[in-house]
Amino acid sequence: MISFRWFLIFLVLGLVFGCTTIKVQPMDNTLKMRHVCIKDCKEMCFDEQMMGVIRDGFERHGITTQIYGGDLPSTCEYYLSYYCEVTWDFATYMKHAELRLYQGNAQIGSAEYHLKGGGGFSLMKWQSTKTKMDPVIDELLSGHSIKGQSQ
Repeated sequence: MISFRWFLIFLVLGLVFGCTTIKVQPMDNTLKMRHVCIKDCKEMCFDEQMMGVIRDGFERHGITTQIYGGDLPSTCEYYLSYYCEVTWDFATYMKHAELRLYQGNAQIGSAEYHLKGGGGFSLMKWQSTKTKMDPVIDELLSGHSIKGQSQ
């Protein structure tokens, strides 16, 4: 009976708090990226905040950004593609996001944010895209100091 009671406690805690997983493969800090082109992936992400959050995150690290649609401009040495999923529970919120950073054809970094079970009953699932993604982007770009800070 005790084991069943513990099972119920963990089940309730899991439903209430949900679980967030973050997986990041930071870019090599020897690369001196100064500019990145970002693929316009609005059709792959219905979160209106995402593009601004990504741009702000890169610019916070001293990296300028440029949005492109269609083919990659020949002037872009580094580029980023992204994907996200939103869901609804009284209001829309982001439950999954992926960022893929490339130099030429080689992937040089990646980041993934995921709310397991859609966030369960946790109120944190309704946090803004910025609140969720800023730490993820900072970890992806950890080799680049944040403006105003030295590493």
